[in-house]
Amino acid sequence: MIILTLMAITTLGIVKLRNLFSVVILSTIYSFLMATLLLIFDAVDVALTEAAVGAGVSTVLMLTVIYYTKTTEEKPKHSSIIPIMVCLAIGGLLIYGTYGLPPFGASDTPLHNHVSAQYLQRSIPETGVPNVVTSVLASYRGFDTLGEVIVVFTAAIGVISLLKKDNS
Repeated sequence: MIILTLMAITTLGIVKLRNLFSVVILSTIYSFLMATLLLIFDAVDVALTEAAVGAGVSTVLMLTVIYYTKTTEEKPKHSSIIPIMVCLAIGGLLIYGTYGLPPFGASDTPLHNHVSAQYLQRSIPETGVPNVVTSVLASYRGFDTLGEVIVVFTAAIGVISLLKKDNS
């Protein structure tokens, strides 16, 4: 609960501040808090990715963008009531959707009875990879992983092209 409370406070700070440097630092703090939360949930691989990409690479890219642009955000020209209402409605629907999920950690869910057991039994003989997580990401979900890599690569190319100085 402490980490979730800190994440909520950090989010409110990000929304309220107009100084972009402070927003970048708070975003980095949020990423580290999220990585800590993922570590608590035993998702070490996702936690490391969040810490490296969310806090590391993203912070460097955002600070570079701030260096080349303004350091403060302009005041919004329109009221933000409608976007806040849309966010609250979507958030409420997402929370409502979680009521249909099984209890957290329940061992009798289909995920734990069918899919996980199949991955553990068949991944090494079918893929030849001794690490089950690697075999799932590289073989069974290979196209999904390839799509994620393409998205990250495209984003990196976009940032590099935006930050490239025009020498003409």
